[in-house]
Amino acid sequence: MPRRQRKTSAAPKQEPRKGNNGLKHRREKRRAAAETPKDSPHTYRPEELLSPPALLSRFTERATELIAALPEEARPTQAAVTAALRQAVLEAFRSREEYVARMVEVDLFADEPNQSARSLRKGIRTALLDQGVRRVDSPDGGSELFVVVEGEGEAFEVLRPAYVDQATGKLVLSGQLRRLPGAQEGDQAAGEDS
Repeated sequence: MPRRQRKTSAAPKQEPRKGNNGLKHRREKRRAAAETPKDSPHTYRPEELLSPPALLSRFTERATELIAALPEEARPTQAAVTAALRQAVLEAFRSREEYVARMVEVDLFADEPNQSARSLRKGIRTALLDQGVRRVDSPDGGSELFVVVEGEGEAFEVLRPAYVDQATGKLVLSGQLRRLPGAQEGDQAAGEDS
């Protein structure tokens, strides 16, 4: 039979897959980003936010207003106020630089090839210890570091550890506990059996 006379069966038209491949989400995200005004609070503006002279001038203006409200004999000199504000701004920038440097170190550590979750956790905890932050995994002896968030009973399960700044003794992040019903009674019975 000549080729012209042969009937070819067309492949059935395939419908696009309806799985979640993320394309729709990415398009919506791009569209939302394009529609967001440039002066949105979500837009990072380093020239405005991180300019030491601009911050210092705003702080000085506000400090001058506050000092004007004080009685004449209790007012500090303008030079003392400016020096104190300048020192505070510089310390804040140093703290931010140190924080950013630590975050970069953690990101670089996490980005190393063949990194397992266990070694990543160990590296992050080592970085925390280097910074003087202690992780508390148990409420024993430190119950003020934890908050009970759910459940009833006498025994506890740690949902989130607590973090303490060792230099100051301040709580960085409180831990979370869940109360477990009857678990303590079961623990006592198990102890009596042995």
